[in-house]
Amino acid sequence: MELKILDIQGNDTNRKVKIDNSFFFFGKNYSYDHSIYLEIKRFLSAQRQGTHKSKERGELSGSTRKLHRQKGTGGSRKGDIKNPIFRGGGRVFGPRPKRYFFKLNNLTKKLVKRYIIGSKLKTNKVKIIEDIKLEIPKTKLILKMLSSFQLKDKKLLMVIGKYNKNLYLSSRNLKNFQLLTIDELNSYSLLNSLYVFFSENSINKIHGFCF
Repeated sequence: MELKILDIQGNDTNRKVKIDNSFFFFGKNYSYDHSIYLEIKRFLSAQRQGTHKSKERGELSGSTRKLHRQKGTGGSRKGDIKNPIFRGGGRVFGPRPKRYFFKLNNLTKKLVKRYIIGSKLKTNKVKIIEDIKLEIPKTKLILKMLSSFQLKDKKLLMVIGKYNKNLYLSSRNLKNFQLLTIDELNSYSLLNSLYVFFSENSINKIHGFCF
């Protein structure tokens, strides 16, 4: 399979990049629905900080004086003022810090990325553009590029070969545009984007990254 390399105006540069069909396109017997579910769940779970914490009665500061005698009052026994039944008391079985991350095999994670990219290739949702070189940050240039492709209001992901500070500063204020390096590429961003732009430098590294 060959894809055209376009410039930032969307014009053909008369250059093409070859993509191995067997790398991104799997047979009909393959089903990765559950693997995609697990990978997206793993990614989103790993974003959770997990530092939630509430104090139980043993962790509160306050008097441990028994409020009233055990028997003879006609009421229930209550212990001290830190009892959870009182306002300001401790919480019963409250949240504690924990890690939400769970492990998924590297092979599964890479196969999911390949499968999602292959699905977008089938529907012509992948575009290859030449490397963008900016001397200064310029958001207007990115907006002009999106207008040229008629994708200004669409959810887009752009993947570049290596970190480019000026390009990052130019695109960080755009609402539906995300810029990632090939090392930061993840299945959630791929799945959450309608179109994916690969720079010429990044597409040459994609085989090594997803295999």
